[in-house]
Amino acid sequence: MPITSFSARFPFKTLALTGLLLSASGLVADTGLRYQIPIQPEAATGYQEKPGWKTKTFAVAAANPLATDAGYQIIKAGGSALDAAIAVQMVLTLVEPQSSGIGGGAFLMYFDGEQVLAYDGRETAPAAVTPELFLTESGDALSFMDAAASGLSVGVPGVLRMLEQAHKEHGNLPWAELFIPAITLAEQGFPVSPRLQGLLANESALKLNPAAASFYYDAQQTPLPIGYQLQNPALAAIFKTLAEQGSDAFYTGEIASNLVEQVQQHPTYAGAISLDDMSAYEPIVRAPICTDWKVYRVCGFPPPSSGHLTLMQILGILEQRPMMTPAYENELISVEWLHNFTEASRLSFADRALYIADPDFVPAPGNQWESLVSPDYLAQRANLIGESSMGRAEAGNPGAWEVSFVSMPDQPEYGTSHISIVDQQGHALAMTTTIEAAFGSRMLVDGGTGLAGGYLLNNELTDFSFQPTDEQGRLIANRVEPGKRPRSSMSPTLVFDRETGEFVASLGSPGGAAIIHYTARTLIAMLDWGLNAQDAISLPHALSFNGPTLLEAERFPDEIRHELEAKGHEVVERDLTSGLQAIQKDESGYFSGADPRREGVVMGE
Repeated sequence: MPITSFSARFPFKTLALTGLLLSASGLVADTGLRYQIPIQPEAATGYQEKPGWKTKTFAVAAANPLATDAGYQIIKAGGSALDAAIAVQMVLTLVEPQSSGIGGGAFLMYFDGEQVLAYDGRETAPAAVTPELFLTESGDALSFMDAAASGLSVGVPGVLRMLEQAHKEHGNLPWAELFIPAITLAEQGFPVSPRLQGLLANESALKLNPAAASFYYDAQQTPLPIGYQLQNPALAAIFKTLAEQGSDAFYTGEIASNLVEQVQQHPTYAGAISLDDMSAYEPIVRAPICTDWKVYRVCGFPPPSSGHLTLMQILGILEQRPMMTPAYENELISVEWLHNFTEASRLSFADRALYIADPDFVPAPGNQWESLVSPDYLAQRANLIGESSMGRAEAGNPGAWEVSFVSMPDQPEYGTSHISIVDQQGHALAMTTTIEAAFGSRMLVDGGTGLAGGYLLNNELTDFSFQPTDEQGRLIANRVEPGKRPRSSMSPTLVFDRETGEFVASLGSPGGAAIIHYTARTLIAMLDWGLNAQDAISLPHALSFNGPTLLEAERFPDEIRHELEAKGHEVVERDLTSGLQAIQKDESGYFSGADPRREGVVMGE
């Protein structure tokens, strides 16, 4: 959307604000970015139709309008897509604290015009953990919420060091300048959005943390009202320190000491993070996995993410299942396609549960992860799909080798936010970022500032299997181990034309394990069914984690449910709150979409 159109709908406050940052020597003037706070446009929590956005030279898509606008202003000031992503992430830490932030981790896919790079900022387990981290003395697993809302669940955050490394390689603007929007909003305040207020109202564990209770709730434990102008002086001070000193200020010194102290002194279950764990954290630049599909090359994140491999298994299995009826016609998804999609999901999630974990700890089948998406293997898996649902699939074996692990039991996965950006030079990124469950470990820390507010710590270690073995003592690949990165479902995805190598699309979503289905279905709708990015995102969701077939509540006709049940599906209707963002190249620039189920928007020119 051109900025004139955006401004007409959401006018800017005319304020002479920050171009200034505090430093050790005083004020540093005129960094080049003249940041202005936009008046916050917030959609109601729920489903609200969005039109899609047409731009010619660049686009920024993020989960909150203030975050999108920060990225927009950075690009207008001469920043790269990577610069914009950093500014977006810092603002999301402030305005969407329930989903992501500097207390968590992220996977970043970056296209520099020539090559695709995968930056791993996933959290790591502390050196002092054991595989029995989430077991009681009797050997039973803790409940998910007891584990999540505790110090046990906090992994060493990775997003800041990862973004700083990527910035050194792909940034245009100075690191400090990228914090200006977040510092300004933290000092001046931002209106509490309907989504944040609604999640606070439905949250109980966060109120048990004294810092969070006093910051987000009143004395009667009522959450701050929609539109309340919330300032965060602690986070403003932390951002200033990070702007001046770089990410080392987070991993050493007072900010790190405060994090470690809060985790180790948790009143229910103390965690094990140490200052050595913090200072030792290193991001990893991994080789992306790029998989051919139709006329496209789909590039995604390798393990410890399960996203790309599982997503491409679903797409590859569907390719082996030619449809007798159109998959999408008259604005309806066919029952035949839904049956095959959810059956392919069962097969793919069965493999995911057995094989995928941190590659520094677990070998790939046959020593190459691509074995899981080889056409011959997927053809074998596709042959298992019949006219009736299999209910629950068993993992396959993509080669002639012995499998030494057992499948991980089902376990909840939550959280996350997604950012897609293409800049004026055609550099593109997809970054999925998370603190895991809503509000993470429910620990708000102030960085040792002594001021109100701060940032939330992740509960990422609950992405590990709570049980390290099965009842026979056989190991689970995704068990807790020191220094290990927990398996993820995050699926930041970049798509290219197979023949020309030209950029086609950037997309991804939050949603726990359902990220994989959301991203897969959107890819299919955009690139196979010919829908534009917004219409593809807005389609109703259907999925399976290798159990019941889940349909998005109130989005499918009754006959769809009945026909699936006639095919043996156990159908459950529920809210499936994705947060998809997608930018797609077209003949005159880009057409982009943001999920109507959340508050995100797209900006660009």
